[in-house]
Amino acid sequence: MPPTSNRSPGAPPGRPPVADLATWQAARDELLVREKTHTREGDAIAAARRRLPMVEFDGTVEVVGPDGPIPFLDLFQGRDELVVYKHMWYDGAPHQGQCEGCTTTAWHMRDAAYLHSRGVSFAVLTTGPWDEVAAYVAFMGYTEPWYSVRGLAEPVGGDMGYVACFLRDGDRTFLTYSTTGRGNEPVNGSLGLLDMTPYGRREGWEETPEGWPEAPDAGSPVGGHGAPICWYWRTDADGVATWGPTSRPVPQWTRPGATPVETLGRHGAPH
Repeated sequence: MPPTSNRSPGAPPGRPPVADLATWQAARDELLVREKTHTREGDAIAAARRRLPMVEFDGTVEVVGPDGPIPFLDLFQGRDELVVYKHMWYDGAPHQGQCEGCTTTAWHMRDAAYLHSRGVSFAVLTTGPWDEVAAYVAFMGYTEPWYSVRGLAEPVGGDMGYVACFLRDGDRTFLTYSTTGRGNEPVNGSLGLLDMTPYGRREGWEETPEGWPEAPDAGSPVGGHGAPICWYWRTDADGVATWGPTSRPVPQWTRPGATPVETLGRHGAPH
């Protein structure tokens, strides 16, 4: 493995050791062997995933969208496969009080054109009442279809914070796969890119070399090295990290003209 703690003379603190190109290439080639092993194991897992059994359910169950109730089958948009993200919801919360992790995930899936080209549709489901969901979607500027599955049982409703995959055979519908937690990470391309950087995600669970810089401590109870980083990082309109009722996850502030919404009820706790 590449050196992680022996700093070269003159190397700045809290950064990788300095080496010539040949030394870097040798260390990189060594790591590449491990990366390729990881890739091949991922391919094998994906192959096993394709061989999972599936569960048939009633595809005529109705979800609520901008045009009112429609059968779940319509979410396929005529395609054979469907991927959904199940977005957590806090009733009565202002936009900035909705789940940080779900907000970050949904923000990364703003165009499903490449899924469509492979015969796969995409939608976001949530248990929120449609009037609240519609206002949130409009405020955030989301372009993918959202639907309320309030009161519905699994696999259409139920627990949120999941990625789920479905298959259609005519009018028959099947659940083929579901995952949650870090299993949702493929939707969030930023996490994969952060994993390639010297400082990584800067979250508390990561193993980092001794002396690596810590992010500024804003008094957050979660996040990397005592700071509200990544999924849990909230900020006010001025970019100041805060957990107040008018704060909201950083990605939500990136839309031009976005402003806080008055608190309507309790704001979402970190999840």
